[in-house]
Amino acid sequence: MKKVYSIFAPMRLFKYVFKKPVTIPTKHIFTKKNADYLNKNSIIKLKSRLLSEPREGADNIRGFHTNDWKECIGCGTCADICPTEAIRMVERLDVEEKDGSFQQRPVIDYGRCCFCALCVDTCTTGSLKMSKEYIYSSDNPDQFLLMPEELWQGQVVKDGYVRDETSDLLDLKRVEMELVEPEERKQSFIEIVRGYSKEFARQEAARCVECGVCTASCPVHMHIPAYIKAIWEDDIEGALRQVYETNPLPGVCGRLCTHNCETSCSIAVRGDAIAIRWLKRYIIDSAPNDLYEKILMEPVSEVIDAKVAVVGSGPSGLGAAYYLRVMGYKVDLYEEKPLAGGMMRYGIPSYRMPDEALNKDIDFISSIGVKIITNTPIGKKVTMEKLEKDYDAVFLGTGFFKPRGLNIPGADHADVIGAMTFLPQARDYERGVLKLEDINVAKTAVVIGGGDVAFDVARSLTRLQMLKYGESHVKLTSLENQDELPADDEELFEGGEEGIEFFCGNGPQEIMIQNDKVTGVRLWKCLCVFDEQGKFDPKFDKECQQIIDGEQIYLAVGQAPDYSYIPESLQDKIEIVRGKIKADEFGQVSGLDWLFVGGDVLRGPDLISGVADGHRAAQAIDNFLYKNAKKKEVSDHFAKMRQAAKESTPELTRKQRGLK
Repeated sequence: MKKVYSIFAPMRLFKYVFKKPVTIPTKHIFTKKNADYLNKNSIIKLKSRLLSEPREGADNIRGFHTNDWKECIGCGTCADICPTEAIRMVERLDVEEKDGSFQQRPVIDYGRCCFCALCVDTCTTGSLKMSKEYIYSSDNPDQFLLMPEELWQGQVVKDGYVRDETSDLLDLKRVEMELVEPEERKQSFIEIVRGYSKEFARQEAARCVECGVCTASCPVHMHIPAYIKAIWEDDIEGALRQVYETNPLPGVCGRLCTHNCETSCSIAVRGDAIAIRWLKRYIIDSAPNDLYEKILMEPVSEVIDAKVAVVGSGPSGLGAAYYLRVMGYKVDLYEEKPLAGGMMRYGIPSYRMPDEALNKDIDFISSIGVKIITNTPIGKKVTMEKLEKDYDAVFLGTGFFKPRGLNIPGADHADVIGAMTFLPQARDYERGVLKLEDINVAKTAVVIGGGDVAFDVARSLTRLQMLKYGESHVKLTSLENQDELPADDEELFEGGEEGIEFFCGNGPQEIMIQNDKVTGVRLWKCLCVFDEQGKFDPKFDKECQQIIDGEQIYLAVGQAPDYSYIPESLQDKIEIVRGKIKADEFGQVSGLDWLFVGGDVLRGPDLISGVADGHRAAQAIDNFLYKNAKKKEVSDHFAKMRQAAKESTPELTRKQRGLK
């Protein structure tokens, strides 16, 4: 039968003899001057015939490629995996620029394509597919679809090759992170995330497709694919070098970063994002001390004869100090508290950020020559006027430590406590500065707020109550509903595991007081948090009321800056808008070209954005001092010429020329 079939097989071609051919003028395909390839007249003429008689690929091919541009993020994994190099990425400025995607799209050279469909199997978003129907092939990215959208929109397109679970080349499931069990972690402030082992870190690193979308989304543009690849290759030294090229606080960011990179991860479109934050932490935690010291001791740039003062040792201050020192400047960093670290040291509980990890990052910055001066509040021991006089430039990164209150009855009671009053006390207890009896912790408490700080308070209270009473009773209420909380999802999940009760979607109206003691808080149902213009303007249903019990109320409704250290002479020249100092995109304050700001006082609290602010400000300070140096150099040059002329010119001539 096979021989008979092979003899008559060519006769199957006769079925196409009586079919009317579809022709497309050559100029519409190959003439580069014609950008549309198919003009409107051609489409009108072809539309009826092509839709009634679509061209279909042979049964023994997988099909031709289609790509949904709305789903495609331009990650380039299809081009990377193509064994015949048939796919290339073309920049498309008409594609919307946004985090998590590139302005480029793939085009296919069908002279090279072997139709293996590996590109479909590895597509991170699933936008790339194959169809049996086609019109023609083209290298114009506008015509990536072999049947233009004008022709196939609304029509049923016959699928070609379809990826399934077996052929999918991406590992979409994250390697789970091991956590301390809830009942155990409630008993102390032990760090609850155990960290990846070498085996698990390499497994997680192997999931990365090295597309680089994460780097574009990172505020400091870390070399994320490079250090993840180094982990997979078991090259800790290479990974450590890659990390420190762009981030001076990797130990901190490996625990606390808001991980915009993971939100933008191309793998996250169809699966779990790569655990970029945990992989960064793995590098820092697993690097041996001798390797760490080897990298730390490498010299910085040539020392420059200029001094810069940095005020505040939070992420932006440490970032600015690091980058300025690497550029070669002498840097003095001032911190009002006994230990450097700002909010990272005094506001974030040690179960999230142990002192050892923070110390490692700060010791590195100190080791390259940054002088850290603690117990020195600006405005008291050292004034802003003195900083202006003694330094060539000043950077302010003082953060938001002042707690905000609530304008409701009973909010001024002694047992209504601000988050930034309580959290530093909890940290001092954790490091042994305070004893448990030194902290006023009641047996029952209510936390008002829905952000990460509110959860820091609630979870710290849970631990202190367990240590003091052997049981915990903490409730948390917020304006936002539970699925709208601004806090990280991990906080909600882990807080619930630790026994915190949630009363979300309610607004506090009164602190209940009886016999001069707090007994709870009266809540009304919150109907909305923001108005139609997006402004904060909560509305309540007073008919839907409840009272939740608690002997103490903790307020975590935001922090405010404290600018009391800035003298009136400078405050008149500084514009403050909604609590933040107005400055240009690099943090330089208008009218005070020697003054730069970053972090909370510039854009609000965010760790990695604070580091980025420090980097941008360091670059701006460098440009500012360079220009000043050039001006001084020119001024000195003309002063020398003037003096030389004065010394070589007769007295009468000097007077005639107006020289003194």
